[in-house]
Amino acid sequence: MNKDLTRGKAGPALWRFCLPLFGSMIFQQLYNIADSWVAGRFIDENALASVGISYEITLVFIAFAFGCNMGCSVITALYFGSKDNAKVRTTVTTASIATGILCVTLGSLGLLFSEPLLRLINTPDAVFADSLIYLRIYLLSVPFVFFYNLATGIFSALGDSVTPFIFLASSSIANIGLDIVCVKTFSMGVAGIAGATFICQSIACILAVITVIIHLRGLKVSKRPKIWDSHIFRKITAIAVPTTIQQTFISVGNIMIQGMINGFGESVVAGYSAAIKLNNLVITAFTTLANGVSNFTSQNIGAGKYHRIREGYRASLMMVIILSVPFVILYLVFRQPLLGFFIENPTPGSVQAGSLFLITTVPFYPVASVKIVSDGILRGARYMNRFMAATFTDLILRVVLAAVLSSTSLSYAGIWYAWPIGWVTATVMSFLFCRKALDYGKAP
Repeated sequence: MNKDLTRGKAGPALWRFCLPLFGSMIFQQLYNIADSWVAGRFIDENALASVGISYEITLVFIAFAFGCNMGCSVITALYFGSKDNAKVRTTVTTASIATGILCVTLGSLGLLFSEPLLRLINTPDAVFADSLIYLRIYLLSVPFVFFYNLATGIFSALGDSVTPFIFLASSSIANIGLDIVCVKTFSMGVAGIAGATFICQSIACILAVITVIIHLRGLKVSKRPKIWDSHIFRKITAIAVPTTIQQTFISVGNIMIQGMINGFGESVVAGYSAAIKLNNLVITAFTTLANGVSNFTSQNIGAGKYHRIREGYRASLMMVIILSVPFVILYLVFRQPLLGFFIENPTPGSVQAGSLFLITTVPFYPVASVKIVSDGILRGARYMNRFMAATFTDLILRVVLAAVLSSTSLSYAGIWYAWPIGWVTATVMSFLFCRKALDYGKAP
């Protein structure tokens, strides 16, 4: 159901809108967590490492999908807030055409260069074949990944956070069951895990796109909207390109870090693969909350209700800090059982590496959550230069420090220490940028 986020108290409106988004991303992360869990529990430690290594490369494609999501979402929310339904529909069709061209191009390039990419990040020979299989099957699903992300962005722009939650909850649960069937019943190994994810993502995408079409047909217009609008396309790309660059930069940085970690052997790779899944579950869930904040901001800019953005920022900061505390406690207290959830027979090296990563990074989740929500305000208000500056600072620090510290006596632990340093620095920047952005009296 479409929801106008320009009415009612900002705090309760954000909680009602964002909590289903938070739940949606939890289930979204279950896709890869399920893959890692089945690989580690029902195959072996090398299979877990294979999935983890391939996942870092798939994040590059997800970065582009996320850029399409946010570009379409923010501009759709802007026109929805100003009650211009014709431009809402034109924005969606324009974004869909551009997304179709982009995803086919990227998927084809990915299939062509998948093997060199795995070689580039020093993938161990013991896990190379399975990593390549997983990556290539994933790349076949790229069009479904892109259009599913586009659909969820449209739902959010229209104030509907419940529909994507239902889709993701259903498909994630189905993915877990299908993963197990492919591995245990049909003995398909890593190929079965990738195939199960492909099937579930494809079905979820098709259903989401159909539902978006139904939503859009419910928006009344006085005349037939244009299919393509170059002006709207430029507005979309003004959000999508910086967001994609940001996400791609993060993904490339993570690939570089993965390459450093690969040099410490299979046990460290397996421990990191398990720990980073737990970490990504939280960080990506907060990023999804920030997407909701971006849509809230954009709708209210469209409606000219700028005072609500400041109220929404305060409410969203409180929300993410409250939500981060249970994860901090859970990950610190139960870190070894959680890591063991992914690995059937963990080696001491893999448990030590994964535990140290969590001990080092988890206490800083409240700090990271403040940055992520501040970024959401900046993106919704279209202050993209400031948004990118804070993100690039975080990643550059993380990569440089990881390279420097891992070459000392700290060994791989030096890579883990780079995370909180980058988060703290970038959070200060995003917070200061956001406070300045909240002082405007009109949309940028």
